[in-house]
Amino acid sequence: EVQLQASGGGLVQEGGSLRLSCAASGFRFHDYARGWFRQAPGKEREGVACISSTDGSTSYADSVKGRFTISSDNDKNTVYLQMNSLKPEDTSIYNCTVRTPYRAYWGQGTLVTVSS
Repeated sequence: EVQLQASGGGLVQEGGSLRLSCAASGFRFHDYARGWFRQAPGKEREGVACISSTDGSTSYADSVKGRFTISSDNDKNTVYLQMNSLKPEDTSIYNCTVRTPYRAYWGQGTLVTVSS
């Protein structure tokens, strides 16, 4: 069974940091595109960060560039999102995704709440 488990969310003060994890089971995803999305209540889902399936390069949404870092650990089959200098507007449900040529796989999501 293919599963992604997102974890690491919580309640933090503005300016604080969190590291989110996304552990995969059932398949290895290091050769596929990997990314993090977020969705706040009443808003559309937006892409936050991703790793290319071809050369491993990373890209970020303008709103998080310079504050968030995506990385992948091949041995642990896990993708991470390091979030620094958190702002209240970062409050959202964060989820990870792995995209193959045939379909996308999603985790269960983890809540990040940033207080002002």
